[in-house]
Amino acid sequence: MEHGLALAAALLFAVSVPAGKLLLEHLKPLELSALCYLGSGLGLLAWRLLQAARGAAKEASLDRRDLPCIAGFVLAGGVLAPLLLFSGLKLTSSSSTSILLNFELVFTSLIAVAVFKEQGGARFWTAAGLITAGAMALSWEGGGFSFGLGAALVLASAFMWGVDNNLTARVSIKDPVALASIKGLAGGLINGGLALYAYGSLPPLKWSGAALLLGFASYGVSLVLFILAMRGLGASRAGAFFGSYPFLGAALSVVFLGEPLTARLLWASALMLGAFLLLALESHVHVHRHEPLEHDHGHDHDDGHHGHAHEPGEAGAHSHAHRHEPQEHEHPHLPDAHHRHGHG
Repeated sequence: MEHGLALAAALLFAVSVPAGKLLLEHLKPLELSALCYLGSGLGLLAWRLLQAARGAAKEASLDRRDLPCIAGFVLAGGVLAPLLLFSGLKLTSSSSTSILLNFELVFTSLIAVAVFKEQGGARFWTAAGLITAGAMALSWEGGGFSFGLGAALVLASAFMWGVDNNLTARVSIKDPVALASIKGLAGGLINGGLALYAYGSLPPLKWSGAALLLGFASYGVSLVLFILAMRGLGASRAGAFFGSYPFLGAALSVVFLGEPLTARLLWASALMLGAFLLLALESHVHVHRHEPLEHDHGHDHDDGHHGHAHEPGEAGAHSHAHRHEPQEHEHPHLPDAHHRHGHG
């Protein structure tokens, strides 16, 4: 299920490639970025308020312990990454920028494995390499590129998005709509301020509505699905599946914009298909021990990790603070919120 969520997130984000290309004929880059972030934040905030009014929320609320991660991913992904990207884009070509941004997957994976101790392994690194190679094949336009200050700034923005992904994964068990709306509102206000400073004018109202709707789908709903995928897959594997968006965006451009079906797209398709098969067929099983843990998140009692008692009649998906007692068992698992143990 989580693999499908990650691919759906990538597909929705990929829609922003051909749609954004059309909107850039009427909006400036920073304007489009700000409107997409705002569309994400405002749309998800409205959805969250509607859920609360209906009493349908089954997700854990954010609390003070989540603030460091929230502040971190807003700073890294909402402030520093766009600022570094647009600063670098002024100094280097768009083709070089596209290639370097593909290293977001590499940084996400390296941080997840090295800092947060997610399980790597030969199968995972091979799949990550295939996805990166496929994305670079799509971006390459020939002629090469030199590594200067502009390239370094773009590479730094990819690193910041890698930090963003990992910090988001640390709080992915909490309400994904609330998390994504915070990121969208913060990113929209910050990028909106940068756009006003850079351009000194407001975007045309006629096209702003279309950009807001695009942002709600491609930035908002996509991020919610990505957060849900990270719950079960961890940042590294969810990021690997999400890394298919350059291929999906190129495929959508062929279908809807009439762009040519090139050998690069076919090569990228083959590489990414191989990566998906490696990850989808992955099985990681060993005896592992769960240390005592207390946290709050949406859950049910059918996953083998939530055996605590309830009052009669309380069943189904729900959220509350609960404690996990020490447990040792063996079953297939991935680096989700309940399996962040180390490996030899």
